[in-house]
Amino acid sequence: MRVGVVDMGSNSTRLLVADVAPGAAAPVEVRRAAVVTRLGDGLERTGRLDPGAQARVFAVLEEYVRTLRELHCATAVAVMTSAVRDAANGVEFASAVRARTGLDARILSGAEEAGATFAGAAAAKPGSDTRALAVIDIGGGSTELVTGAGFHASTQVGVVRHSERHLRTDPPAGAELGALAADVRDAFRAAVPVAVASGVREAVAVAGTATSCAAMDLAGAAARAAADSAGATSHTAADLAGATARAAIDPAAIEGHVLTARALDALRDRLAAMTETERRAVPGLHPDRAPTIVAGVIVLREALGALDLDAVTVSDRDLLWGTALALAQARLEERG
Repeated sequence: MRVGVVDMGSNSTRLLVADVAPGAAAPVEVRRAAVVTRLGDGLERTGRLDPGAQARVFAVLEEYVRTLRELHCATAVAVMTSAVRDAANGVEFASAVRARTGLDARILSGAEEAGATFAGAAAAKPGSDTRALAVIDIGGGSTELVTGAGFHASTQVGVVRHSERHLRTDPPAGAELGALAADVRDAFRAAVPVAVASGVREAVAVAGTATSCAAMDLAGAAARAAADSAGATSHTAADLAGATARAAIDPAAIEGHVLTARALDALRDRLAAMTETERRAVPGLHPDRAPTIVAGVIVLREALGALDLDAVTVSDRDLLWGTALALAQARLEERG
């Protein structure tokens, strides 16, 4: 069965079209797309979804609805998460989505979001002990921490939210970075009991922050290898390193890439020393993520600390995948 899922998050609006066979452990991807729309822009300050941010989302939805029709999806759903949950005009926005697109638009609770995210990430790790597995889903307005032992926490930690809350200079000042990290650390400590963390043996990080970190890590490794092979620090060697790094960013390589705490620390320090304009040119980082990536790296690093882990596996199989599985199953049950 071919299904379509649209996810309107605080930072990006994403699409997955996938074929799901009865009893399949994972969907087979047909088409995937993501656009940084920043629906959560200004929400921390105003408590409402900004009209300009809504317009950006609707422009993307028009394209996605055409894609769903062209690919002949049997069923489709649009899900909304933290930004719409938290906004005073979130229900009004969801109604507008239904009216303007015809999609079955649903505002997910934190628990629903966590469950679908874990199902998607677990499908990407067949054979793992899911009871000892944690999934870290970093969004623009919230971060979900979910374990296979039945624990989940939907925290008010997000890359858009915390960038707006703490980062006011460019590059960000050390005091701002410290305040952001402390705020996130306190939130995770309050959300994750020690007994839960002690039962976690491995973690999967999903969504744009994690995949961006993996891409930058891979690009940096490729650049260093190219420079080493050139045997010099000349302009020619630097050009070769940059070109190799850009060519090395392969989605297949990102899936399953392991990020260490040490690598995240290095990324944080490197990115925080740059201006936003400089970050837009970093190989592996989509330019639209430059305003929030410093907060994103800090959030991911602090999540590892909260779970007492020194590494995390990156996957892009997340809420979209879990929702696709559930949607196909529900449609099959309707058919009897």
